[in-house]
Amino acid sequence: PQQRLLLERGYEALHAAGHGKASLEGSSVGVFVGLAANDFAEVLRSSPILSKSVYAATGAAHAIASGRLSYVFGLQGPCSAYDTACSSTLTASHGGLRALQLRECEGALVAGVNLMLLPGVGVSFAVAGMTSPRGRCHTFDARADGYARGEACGAVLLSPAEDEAAASVDLLGSAVRCDGRSASLTAPNGQAQQALLRASLTDAGVE
Repeated sequence: PQQRLLLERGYEALHAAGHGKASLEGSSVGVFVGLAANDFAEVLRSSPILSKSVYAATGAAHAIASGRLSYVFGLQGPCSAYDTACSSTLTASHGGLRALQLRECEGALVAGVNLMLLPGVGVSFAVAGMTSPRGRCHTFDARADGYARGEACGAVLLSPAEDEAAASVDLLGSAVRCDGRSASLTAPNGQAQQALLRASLTDAGVE
């Protein structure tokens, strides 16, 4: 199901940017997909029917999620899947931006998907105290008491800076960092995150 959503939203993004399937065939457009949780792999394993499907091996693979987009549309640019948990699609966007800057591709299709098909991860996060008992995210707010998981799929086509006619948003710069050591594996490191913001602004040339 993640791959099906990526195909739908991916084509919508390409079509909205003025591309048709005929013009995409053989182009160097790259594909950069962010996805983390993969409940469908467990669904496949636990199903006596689905586990024997010809699609069982490829239907739940992260690498195939990005590769299927390139395959269906005939794209010959870079093709990668990113799993950095909550930041997967942001990291995929960083990869797409860098590939454009290095002229490794003529366009970068960036997409992200998350589906919650099984309760296991949600239960585990709740037991660990990560999720909000009220089911609401209050980011940077005194009411914050955890986060709320969600499902979504989205895609956008990044184009070179000189292609101003197709631009609706300018992506000025980007940076990817890790918090390193902090109070726990999932606790933020304030100094590291400040450094990330400074690196992003520096890359964008923004004070």
